[in-house]
Amino acid sequence: MVAHVLRLRLALLAGAVRGEHPVRNGLAFVAVGVVTAMVCHAVLGLSGSPLPTQSAVIVLGAAATFLAFLIGPMLTGTGDQLDPRRFAPFGVDERRMPWILALASLVSVPSFALIAVAACVAVVAVRDGVSWPLAAAGCLCGVLSATLVSRIGMAISAILLPERRSRELTVLVTLPVIVIAFPVAAYFASVEWAGNVPPAVATAATLAGFSPLAAPQALLFHAARGDTTAAWGSGIVAVLMIAGLGALWAYLVRRMLTTTERPVAARERSGLGWFGPLPANAFGAVAARSLVYWLRDRRYIVNVIVVPIAGVLTVFPLMVAGVPLEIAALVPVPLMALFFGWLPHNDVAYDSTAVWIHVASGMRGLPDRLGRLVPVLLVAVPVLAVSVSVTLAVVGDWHLLLPLIGLAASLLFAGLGLSSIASVVAPYAVSRPGDSPFQQPQRSSAHGSSGAAGTFVGAIVLSIPTIWLFVLTVVEGDRHAPAAFWVGLAAGAVVFAGGTALGGRIFERSGERLMEFAETT
Repeated sequence: MVAHVLRLRLALLAGAVRGEHPVRNGLAFVAVGVVTAMVCHAVLGLSGSPLPTQSAVIVLGAAATFLAFLIGPMLTGTGDQLDPRRFAPFGVDERRMPWILALASLVSVPSFALIAVAACVAVVAVRDGVSWPLAAAGCLCGVLSATLVSRIGMAISAILLPERRSRELTVLVTLPVIVIAFPVAAYFASVEWAGNVPPAVATAATLAGFSPLAAPQALLFHAARGDTTAAWGSGIVAVLMIAGLGALWAYLVRRMLTTTERPVAARERSGLGWFGPLPANAFGAVAARSLVYWLRDRRYIVNVIVVPIAGVLTVFPLMVAGVPLEIAALVPVPLMALFFGWLPHNDVAYDSTAVWIHVASGMRGLPDRLGRLVPVLLVAVPVLAVSVSVTLAVVGDWHLLLPLIGLAASLLFAGLGLSSIASVVAPYAVSRPGDSPFQQPQRSSAHGSSGAAGTFVGAIVLSIPTIWLFVLTVVEGDRHAPAAFWVGLAAGAVVFAGGTALGGRIFERSGERLMEFAETT
């Protein structure tokens, strides 16, 4: 059975190169080979570095690799060639199948790359005085843990997520990873080593070395330093991790072989787009429709593109006016948060006559208000997360992380709450669907400007306490940072909740007026 599965794996691997796109697949293999060679060269180049530097770089790299092997299958949503359910018709032994598949998964391009890098880590450890059997055992343990966790990630993706996952669901799964991973990467990239391992990096490496993320690699460097107690600790964690991952993998294989497949994929195959992954209720319907509009309508796309550009461009006139870069760089994030919150202040007008669907169906106001804000949040949160990271990396003061997040949250959510009211109280005519986003219709009255101005100014006024605490943090130090963070979150949450609730009530009572507005503009 083992020989048959291994031969099948080799055939699948060879067939991947000769597939439907042999040139593209061949280039992908070459790219993986080049990247692997570069990583191996960098790892071998650590031999002349101090032992703490070697340990920090390799341990943190191993932790990132472990997480990538776990999360990667969930993000890509690609089919698993070694899915245990494919072997169910052949009467396989449920007790042997997990270990056969785990062994076969070593015959893959990612596994080959991982084995090559692990061999280089073993060479570095041996040069540091670690015995070669211990170096080989530690690196083998690391390879096995990454292989098992990748199988577990594939199994979880197959059980919990649709097989033929839509691009929309992949986006929803990927966004949280961007929001979390990018700031962390930016922080570590901004740390200045100055010949020594920074305390924050050393602490992160120590924690990762005693966790399942990188215990096998940390074991080698504990042994190189002669720290027997720490080496035993990491070794025990590594052994327990292999045992735990093996038990979890065996359970998932048994469950996949004995459980009826969920009929979820049919819903995704029907081509519902954003209506597939979102909830099947009024909120989900409005959110899906809004996402379709925001991603296909040029009027929305232009607004989304302009906000980050406008935020970044504000830095240059401030620098020309003599403002230091450390201060000017703090302006784009609050400004982008303010504009993102202001964007949906006239969302009903962009619907044109499509607003009749909401009114005629008797939809409650709150689902309408909340559903319309989903596209803004899906764009604003990742953009602001990346912008906060870049800003703090430029400024070089990560003590401003909490107050900057609080200020951005206050401006964003206060703007969204006020926009939920303004879009039903004071909508104004805009370019119709299909027209140029820069073509504005003539208006017979100026009452619509009150909604736009009120939303913009109101978000600033309601965020004044957070702005003041943020300024105090910049001027006097980080003792005001927690207050700025919590005050910003509280102010944004209160205005957001109150604005959407009030806007929903107004929407329910203004159906006739909104229909008249849509028909006459």
